[in-house]
This record gives sequence, structure tokens and C-alpha cells, in this order.
Amino acid sequence: MMKKIAIALTGCLVAASAFAWDDGGIVQSIALRDGSTVHVFDNGKMAMENQYGLITSMKEGQVMKTKDGKDLVMNGNETARLYIVLGRQYRGN
Repeated sequence: MMKKIAIALTGCLVAASAFAWDDGGIVQSIALRDGSTVHVFDNGKMAMENQYGLITSMKEGQVMKTKDGKDLVMNGNETARLYIVLGRQYRGN
């Protein structure tokens, strides 16, 4: 009987860990001059969100201006990954 309970509790623990919070690896969010935001992931890839909160595609290597006047070069185009992360954080998906 105790063995069955232990197995059931282990199964519940594994199932609960599948719903643990994950921010998707966003390390930094940088505001751009035009009002959009670039999100940098833990692997160095980036994704962009426009000033209206919509995820937009941007070509790799394109230069952007930050709010403080620095240049930032786009690395990657992780639109799908950002869609998943923002869905979890803001939209409750």
C-alpha cells in the first residue's frame, strides 16, 4: 500500500513540475527609440516587439537605435519563441 502511495505522489510531483514557471530565457529587454522593444534571450538570440505590443519580424544584422542612442545589431529572429513567452507572461496562455 505504501509503495502505491509513493508511486502516486511521485507521479503528482512530476506532473506539477511540468507546469513550473519558465520565462523562456529572456535575459534583457531593451527599449528602442521608435518605442519598440528588443528582447534578448539567454543564448544571445533576439526577438522584437513593436510599440503596440505585437511581435514583429526583423532581418538578422539590421542595426537599431536604443533610447539612449546606442546602436544594436539584430542577432537572430526568434519570433515564435517570443510569442510563447509573452503568451505565458501577459496573455495567460
